[in-house]
Amino acid sequence: MPAYVVVEVTVKDAETYEKYKQLAPPTIGLYGGRYLARGGRTQVLEGSWDVPRFVILEFPSYERAQEWWNSPEYAPAKALRQACTQTDMLLVDGLPPGADPAATSTK
Repeated sequence: MPAYVVVEVTVKDAETYEKYKQLAPPTIGLYGGRYLARGGRTQVLEGSWDVPRFVILEFPSYERAQEWWNSPEYAPAKALRQACTQTDMLLVDGLPPGADPAATSTK
C-alpha cells in the first residue's frame, strides 16, 4: 500500500536550500520514492492556508518512507533542510490498491 510524505516548507536560506534540492532526490529514489508535487503553483480553495512551498512524495509503503526518513543516505540532506527552512512534514498511509476511496476509512 503506498504512503505519502506531505511537506510544507518555508525557505529561510535559498542558497542552502538549493543544495538540499540537489541532494534529496537521489535518496528518495533509493527507497522507491518519487515526487508527485515539488514546489509548483498552489491556490487556497478553502480556509486560510498560506503555503510558501508544498511537496508531496509517494513511497511504495509506509515502512519504506520511514526507512528513507531515517536513512544514512538522507541524513546530510535532512540536516541541510533543517538548517535552512521551517518545515512541517507528515507521513500518511495511502489507500490499498483497488480500494474504493468513498468507502475506505482507517479510523
